[in-house]
Amino acid sequence: MILKSRRKFFFLIPGLVFVCLMWNYCYFALVSSQWLYNDVKYIRVNSVGVILGTNPDGPWFKNRITAAVNLYRRGKVKWLIVSGDDKYATYNEPRAMQKSLIAMGVPESAIYCDYAGFTTLDSIIRARDVFGQTSFTIISQKFHNERAVWLARENGISAIGLNAEEPPLKDKHLLGIFREYIARVRAILDVKVLHRQPHFLGPSIVPGSSTMGQCQD
Repeated sequence: MILKSRRKFFFLIPGLVFVCLMWNYCYFALVSSQWLYNDVKYIRVNSVGVILGTNPDGPWFKNRITAAVNLYRRGKVKWLIVSGDDKYATYNEPRAMQKSLIAMGVPESAIYCDYAGFTTLDSIIRARDVFGQTSFTIISQKFHNERAVWLARENGISAIGLNAEEPPLKDKHLLGIFREYIARVRAILDVKVLHRQPHFLGPSIVPGSSTMGQCQD
């Protein structure tokens, strides 16, 4: 009897973890849905759009750039902040985004680089505290925007999200999909328990009022 009880207990734990992860994932989707848009035509005008960083060689990158260019061309934003990781000399997400935007016709003067967007939370809070924005449009895929907009709203930022097109299923990585489940748990902990702040802040760089920080290393 004792062995049977232990077996049930060990089978129960993975089941509970799975249910909790699924509930948490659905929670973000539900609470953020009202602020997400698939079509640029219906999205409101904001001064700034924030493109969240991703691996330039990964499946998500090109579609985020395309969505941001469309947003800019339609006059829905005046400036774009490219926020990502540049921890290593050979890996620079903001610089890669800047180059891609310029190649697609966005003027260099309209692009600001945030080299300390190491996590989604860093990118969101720095857009407020460094770049002076309390209302902006986040550009990423829907699954990412659900979490990013939630983080923004929980920190008093009136953010909305433009959903970039998803890559084909064959190009998605299961590890990346699983990572989002864990990232949503971390988001809850960061906001509700740890009250985590960005790794770095720095001097104020307000788009339109200064050219400081326009992708200067």
